[in-house]
Amino acid sequence: MTYLTVSIAGIDADQFAERFKQAKAQGAEAIEVRLDGLADLTPDLAGQLITQARKSKLPVIATCREKDEGGARSFPIAEKTAILAECIKAGAEFIDCELKVFAKKDAFGPLKEALKAHPDCRLILSAHRMKGRFEDINILYETMLSLWPMAICKLVYPARHINDCFEGLDLLHRAGKDMIVFCMGQAGLMTRVLAKKLGAFLTFASLDENSATAAGQIPVGQMKQLYRWDRLDNETEVFGLIGNPVSHSLSPALFNAAFEAEAINAVYLPFRVEGDQEQFSAFVDAMVERPWLSVGGFSVTIPHKTHALDYVNRKGEFVDTLATSIGAANTLKVGFNGIVCGYNTDYAGAMDALTASIGVDPHALHQMEVAVVGAGGVARAVVAGLVDVGAYVTVYNRTAKKAESLAEEFRCKAAGLDALERANPAVIINCTSLGMYPDVEQCAVEKGVLRPDMTVFDTVYNPLRTRLLEAAEEVGAKTISGAEMFIRQAIAQYHVFIGAEPDEKVIRSVVIDALKSKTP
Repeated sequence: MTYLTVSIAGIDADQFAERFKQAKAQGAEAIEVRLDGLADLTPDLAGQLITQARKSKLPVIATCREKDEGGARSFPIAEKTAILAECIKAGAEFIDCELKVFAKKDAFGPLKEALKAHPDCRLILSAHRMKGRFEDINILYETMLSLWPMAICKLVYPARHINDCFEGLDLLHRAGKDMIVFCMGQAGLMTRVLAKKLGAFLTFASLDENSATAAGQIPVGQMKQLYRWDRLDNETEVFGLIGNPVSHSLSPALFNAAFEAEAINAVYLPFRVEGDQEQFSAFVDAMVERPWLSVGGFSVTIPHKTHALDYVNRKGEFVDTLATSIGAANTLKVGFNGIVCGYNTDYAGAMDALTASIGVDPHALHQMEVAVVGAGGVARAVVAGLVDVGAYVTVYNRTAKKAESLAEEFRCKAAGLDALERANPAVIINCTSLGMYPDVEQCAVEKGVLRPDMTVFDTVYNPLRTRLLEAAEEVGAKTISGAEMFIRQAIAQYHVFIGAEPDEKVIRSVVIDALKSKTP
């Protein structure tokens, strides 16, 4: 069993007691009592808090963290030893002591005797590096075992980039069940969630977003509900969104809800991959080359869609014709023997959203005048789809040269954004990120351009009603939310990943409810 452990700090005994109850109610499987933040901490108070925590009937870990390893303050050896010894006597199932402290004879002797006198308590021998990776994580692990062979070894370090996570995951995979390894920070999120798949002894969560005791802790409710903690096991297939940023994305909620509805043993995670082609390729390689991670596929978003296409092309694997013509892939499917195939579902998402919303067949777009605002990855997919059905497309962009380059490639027209004031398109489609959360006050098109007989489609889906759509509604134009494109491209991605159709009602409900909840 991998314990979902809620780490709890507090300012006094009453606050600790209340938080112990909250952790139990929210589904914690163990409790870590973080004692180092108490200004008036004594061995007696520590023992009382452990006794209180044990009333939860959950396993209790007593921790008095050193300042240079992420704690609130440092402790003299004798004081810290007395505190941990009292926690052992009070019935803590585990004590967490830093390797550098436990290795000193003034701590080793008393704690050794206390542990021998209370064999139901186990030692978690830990090392936390607060800046950068360990010099040699494997040697450090062996050092811990040589000092206390019965120890549960815990190694924690910050991931400056998501690719820093793999040496920790490799050690966890090799070491077996009595091991705790994870990376702090947003880049280390996958190490916290995948701990259960890899059989870690525990992973840490917080009570909520405001009570984390270390960088990157995920609230216990999100671990249980969003990331399907109770369903995870060593057979769980891993999917996720590669991009930068990714924290705002609704994709994890959407796909995990779809997996839950169909009882599929899979989890979908956000993977923030900073950098360019080199870092992107290194991440995908690292995931795919570890079959024990059971990677099924990736959604790909800004800024990596062209990187995804280049990656698959260099590997010589299958790329669908749409991705090739668009020049970008937003979906990677990982098959047998690590074969990676590339697809683009933005095309289908955009065209389905447009035609379904205005109630026409795609062929009805033939010779319709459409203004596409923007010249990036989304615009490429939209332009490809419109040109394919014979629409009269003009690409408008603040940088006219970018519009001209895209238009030349797809054999349509181009102009600077200011020329849109003199145009008369039947449809305007915003393919820029202007108006996206958190910069919701921005608007991609001046209100004076909009008319009642237009259809205005904003591919931005967060917020649900962008400033552009609000302006279009005010003049009486028909509007199409980016949520429609997002939902439809996700349905297409799900089919690529799983080979079956998802429950559209579940997906639509998750997306719309989430976006409505963000509306002030």
